Amino acid sequence: MATDYDSPRKTDDDLGEDSLQELQARRTDKSAGIIDEDLDAGEVAELPGADLSNEELSFKVVPKQADEFTCTRCFLVHHRSQLAKEKNGEPICTECAA
Repeated sequence: MATDYDSPRKTDDDLGEDSLQELQARRTDKSAGIIDEDLDAGEVAELPGADLSNEELSFKVVPKQADEFTCTRCFLVHHRSQLAKEKNGEPICTECAA
């Protein structure tokens, strides 16, 4: 590809302005589909165009099984294969023991 060395060159400022103008020209309603991930604790993220007011969550809660234990540090229910140790009779999972 041939290069015309006699043509005027663009400075860094010109390149920045051009790219900003191009971005603004390309900007359409695509940004409405982007979800802001910087939410503080307790804030609710609303999905664009989604009306979930009539939806209900339903799931079955299963009690702790005989081969499971509750870690006394993280309070999660784990399978017995995740038991690392018992300190003073209190079970501790492998993740908390690490």
